[in-house]
Amino acid sequence: MLTGGPNHDFAGTAPALADIMAEATSDIPALSTTIVVDPAAFFAELREAHRGDREPWNLVTVYALRWRMKAERFARQRGEWAYDIVTEDALLLQDHVHNGGGLLALHTAVICFDAEPSWRALVGAAWDWQRSSHPEVGDARVDCADAAATHPITKGIEPFTICDEIYGFLDELDGIEPLLMSSHGGRSHPLLWARQFGAGRVVTNLLGHGAESLALPNHRELLRRSAAWAVGEL
Repeated sequence: MLTGGPNHDFAGTAPALADIMAEATSDIPALSTTIVVDPAAFFAELREAHRGDREPWNLVTVYALRWRMKAERFARQRGEWAYDIVTEDALLLQDHVHNGGGLLALHTAVICFDAEPSWRALVGAAWDWQRSSHPEVGDARVDCADAAATHPITKGIEPFTICDEIYGFLDELDGIEPLLMSSHGGRSHPLLWARQFGAGRVVTNLLGHGAESLALPNHRELLRRSAAWAVGEL
């Protein structure tokens, strides 16, 4: 799991997410997670796996907020958190999934890597600094899209209310089929979608701002199912 970044309690929520993934049920296996904060170390391990120098990960989770931070308002945070991905590393993530691995892109993952084209193509959306937005963190209603009734990740999940940061007006790929939706700014926005990418699977979940979001039983169940589906166990 790549994590870390400004304005979020990743130091608390990333271990909480790892604990959620470690909870096995009758139909969902436990997943052991290695948490990595340094992107350079993260991609170094991914390159080793790509070369066959180490066992590949079954699942890569990006739960981080790392981008170039070029706007002046981020100047004080650049030294600690700015990150400029190279295309070759972004393509490593694509190769991981295309060759059969799983990817869970959680919350701020769509802001990561400055909408690098291969990353946007992989996760299905990217933050657009000219139009993307979110209301203040607070209670929001999450609705089920038509496809939710039959998809293994969302089957049986009813609409719920969650305390979170609801992203909207993203730069989305055409043809995304949402499983969960939420409304603000006069329109409904996709919150969770899942799709095949080559031989692998990708789940993008825009929820997960803080501990309260991860503690909600419905969301915990969705996260466990998402990880299991991404690795082909659901």
